[in-house]
Amino acid sequence: MTRPLLRDLYAALAAALLVTVAVLAGRHIQDSHHTLFVKWPPVLATWYPHVGPGTPAALLVAAAVVAYGPALALRLPWRALLATAWATATAWIASLALVDGWQRGIAGRLATRHEYLQVIDRFDDIPAGLRDFTHHILLESPDNWPAHVAGHPPAATLTFVLLDRIGLRGGGWAGVWCVAVGATACVAVLVAVRALAGESLARRAAPFLVLAPAAVWMGTSADAYFAAVASWAVALLALAVSGRPATGVPPLERSREWGRAAAAGLLFGLTCYLSYGLTLVALIGAAVLLLGRRRVRERPVLLVALLAGLAVVPAAFTLAGFDWWEAYRLLVTRYHQGVGGIRPYGYWVWANLACAVLITGLATAPGLRRTGAVLLRRRTEPPGHVRLALLVSAALLALLVADLSGMSKAETERIWLPFAVWLLPACAFLTRPRAWLATQAVLALLLNHLLLTGW
Repeated sequence: MTRPLLRDLYAALAAALLVTVAVLAGRHIQDSHHTLFVKWPPVLATWYPHVGPGTPAALLVAAAVVAYGPALALRLPWRALLATAWATATAWIASLALVDGWQRGIAGRLATRHEYLQVIDRFDDIPAGLRDFTHHILLESPDNWPAHVAGHPPAATLTFVLLDRIGLRGGGWAGVWCVAVGATACVAVLVAVRALAGESLARRAAPFLVLAPAAVWMGTSADAYFAAVASWAVALLALAVSGRPATGVPPLERSREWGRAAAAGLLFGLTCYLSYGLTLVALIGAAVLLLGRRRVRERPVLLVALLAGLAVVPAAFTLAGFDWWEAYRLLVTRYHQGVGGIRPYGYWVWANLACAVLITGLATAPGLRRTGAVLLRRRTEPPGHVRLALLVSAALLALLVADLSGMSKAETERIWLPFAVWLLPACAFLTRPRAWLATQAVLALLLNHLLLTGW
């Protein structure tokens, strides 16, 4: 066994040990003090070994990706690879969700008392609903919002209101929306990695993005939809700043770059109005601008386009009467009014990282180890490797800042999905991809069949 492979195994073992300690310590704290408010720490889940209608499909998808994924990712034409990645990721997410059955696994997820569908009828007048939104955030306020509605800016709720308005009503359509749109996050990450670090690394990362254990929580959490919007914001920015030298770009291509930068800003603005915590995606965006700084210097109009797009969604919501900063201030108060104010920071500040292991898989730990090694040896490493390592490191930094903030105590297995998808490309640095993919698949299958996840 080579020394790098041995170090990879040590990294995976350390990640597994972190999860084990988080489970054992969490069980002790919950049984003794009842302050964690989760039944199977560190994740919000119940011990419930079971199989379901999605089990055969999940096993088939996992086996196919492990056996053929790495080879197909290298051989397929690029556009065909993106389409295949989306279709396979959709099948993986949906089949895992259907292990719990259609109603409990998909249709009922977004219709529980904490979820967005509970307040659809309170937005018959959308402008009035936006003006009144902050008046229902605190627990003592009249008709206070359910937890997830109060915990997010109104663009999250409005998404499901608009789905209802166009006839896609109920939990079934809401669940299908989150699965289908959420699965595009892997496509967006592939597009960004190719633009910034090269097609070879993107192809090597593709099977790991498709078969991520995060799929357990992407079906059907609204956070999967948030992850897709945030990922496409980063991907479009990467496309905008990674073109040819400005002197060789025809006018049509220049207008496309401007459009991509504006669209990236638009989606990032939307991201901030889907989830307060996803303002930290700006750290990943900053890494993209750093990697594309030569292009930005050549065409500073790209920054103008980015900022112009970025202003659209905040301006629209502000003019409609919603104050983002006031809502966030009230949310912090409500967070501490509920279980967030009781859950011990001293446990969750490190146990959240165990949740990150579960959603990114054991393979990501050695991938991150190799990412660090690339940065340490950046002068001798291929430029594409260094660029990918910087992108992954920015995502890791965003996740750590979110962790230290104390506003993500528990349930980070779904809340951190938008950050987790950017850690998975680190697996492109791994050797023996099939073996590592197998560990990813086994972890996801065990989690979904032994636990009943919820939020």
